[in-house]
Formats: sequence, structure tokens, C-alpha cells
Amino acid sequence: MKKLEDKTALITGGGSGIGAAIARRFVEEGARVCVAGRRQAALDDVVRALPPDSAVSICGDVSCEDDIDVMIAKAVDFGGKLDILVNNAAMEVPGTVADIETDLWRKALDTNLTGPFLLMKKSIPHMIQNGGGSIINVASLAGLRSIPAGAAYCSTKAGLIMLTRQAALDYGPLKIRCNAVCPGGVRTDMLERSVGPLAEKLGTDVDGFMAYFSSMVPMRRVALPEEISGLCSYLASDDSTYMTGAVLVIDGGAAVVDISGAAITRLLEGRA
Repeated sequence: MKKLEDKTALITGGGSGIGAAIARRFVEEGARVCVAGRRQAALDDVVRALPPDSAVSICGDVSCEDDIDVMIAKAVDFGGKLDILVNNAAMEVPGTVADIETDLWRKALDTNLTGPFLLMKKSIPHMIQNGGGSIINVASLAGLRSIPAGAAYCSTKAGLIMLTRQAALDYGPLKIRCNAVCPGGVRTDMLERSVGPLAEKLGTDVDGFMAYFSSMVPMRRVALPEEISGLCSYLASDDSTYMTGAVLVIDGGAAVVDISGAAITRLLEGRA
């Protein structure tokens, strides 16, 4: 029996990158999957690539509560229940506290934190009815470490980590597990878009920037989306029935690097 057999999952941000990779992995493991996102064409591409009747697409924005209601209803209708929620949808709004526009701050908050809150709020009653469930919040290493001009992204991802822990505490007695996954650099469309201007400033392309970006990471590369999906599959499955409230870093070792030591290494290598 596959580890996610007879389980229904709702995955936000499922049209590309990490979300699409999780959808593919969950289907391989036997789950019925609902992929949600803002771009219908991208969602349809993901669903078409999966076995017939294994997945459906739900177009909607996690910053809109009415859309969230539709996502939950369609997921329950598709699978007859809801066992797994993956809060993966996110947006990155660059800027410091002083220069970020207030409306963009609110949009990041609504997408990265309030959206997952509402999805959890509306999913948990269905999970309680089923006798339990698993919530996986895709946070970020940026929720544990600061990045330049990352006021909105870092703050919202840090908030998502604490929301994860709070839900784990409150709903553990009801057999609902809630864990956070914190990827480091992952080669997604969102990361490529964000580093494009920086690559130009360095006189290189996106590949060159990725190599530079990960040069001090112990594994010397960024992750592929598929490398995050395995951890999510584990957290969704009964293999992790005693794991809740965990904050799992999956970053190629980036979090263990001392930035001062890395700077010295660059200097000694003549690359300062």
C-alpha cells in the first residue's frame, strides 16, 4: 500500500515550483490531490501531467477568504474528506521597513500568513471530523534568518512558523499534526524572477548567479523543488504520526554557515 493511499490533499501554490513537485509526489504515493493557485493555465498543466482522476485544479487567491471557502469545498467534494493541507502559496515583496509600500506589506501579510491561517481555520473542522490530519506549512529559512531588504518576507515566514507551533499545541489532542518546512534556496520561478536584476548587476545570467548565491552553502548548490517534496510526503504520511510542531530546515546546510567565516573564505580565495 502506498503511504498516502486513501488520503486527500489540498496544496496551495500548486501551479509551479515546490507546490507542483509536492502534487506530483503525493499522487505517486497514492493521494488524491487538489492543486490551488492563481493561474488556471499553470494549474491545468500540472493536472494534465498526472494520472487521470488523481488531481483537480482550483483557481483562487489565498489572500481572498471567499476563494479559500471554494478551495476547501472543492477539495472535500473531490476526495470526500480532507486529510492533508499544504500551505505553500507565497509572495516575495522586497524592501526594508522604511521603503516598503504599506499596501504591498499588507498583501504579503495576507498571502503568506493570513491566508494559511484561514486555510487552517477552515480545514481543521474537516480533519477533526475525519479523526485527524496533517498540516504542512512551507515557511522558509528566511523565517529563521534575515535577508537584506526582506522585511515583509522574513516577518511573514517567521509568523507562519509560530502559527505552526501554536496549531500543533492546540490541536495535538485531536490528532491533527502541524509542521513547518523551511527550505533554503530552491530553483523556482519566484527565485529566478527575484534574482534576475541582481544577476544583471553582477554581469552574469541566472545560472551564474545561482552558482554565486550557493557558493558558501556546504552542498554548493540550490535545491530542486523535487527535493522538498520528499520531506512533505513524509510529514503527510503515517510515518510521521508522532511528529508535530517541528520546524524542519532543508537548505543544503546553509544554516550552519558562519557569515564572518564565509567572508574570510572569499577573501582568502581572492573573491571578496
